[in-house]
Amino acid sequence: MARVRLERRNGWFETSFMPGRSFRSPDDFNDQFTDWLDKADARVVRTIKAAPVDLVQADRAAMLPLPPVPLHLGWRNKIRLGRDYYVRLDTNDYSVDPTVIGRMVDVSADLDRVRVHCEGRVVAEHPRVWARGTTVTDPVHVETAAWLRKQFQQPRPAAAAGDDLARDLSDYDRAFGLEVN
Repeated sequence: MARVRLERRNGWFETSFMPGRSFRSPDDFNDQFTDWLDKADARVVRTIKAAPVDLVQADRAAMLPLPPVPLHLGWRNKIRLGRDYYVRLDTNDYSVDPTVIGRMVDVSADLDRVRVHCEGRVVAEHPRVWARGTTVTDPVHVETAAWLRKQFQQPRPAAAAGDDLARDLSDYDRAFGLEVN
């Protein structure tokens, strides 16, 4: 029954508040909605025979306290950072420090900021964009990616004789007891 009432209330907000309005940001939406609710909650509702604003204190007295554990607010995800060094939130892409390509990163967002952490270290922080299909790039990330690309394309010297990485295969034969005479 409560779900039906909640859905009906949301439908009423959609048909009574939303038509003809435009919003610049979530804050603008909240400001307009708060002003509208002040007027709407002061009207007497036929089904409860009172104005909702007059019942707030009774509702608060009946509520339980919040749990001692802080509530998780916002959006969170854990992903492996791809070679393009961008993470996607909604339909927008945000650049991340390319030195963590291939590693697991924690992406979190609230209404204002998008943050990316890798092993407890912040590897990206951007203002959240509410437009669709936008790419947000930090110039430092572009410079780092160019430097990493240049380093990758440099020829690497061959292993020197006696280097631990170059072993005689007979060492492995002896280690596995395959001594051949």
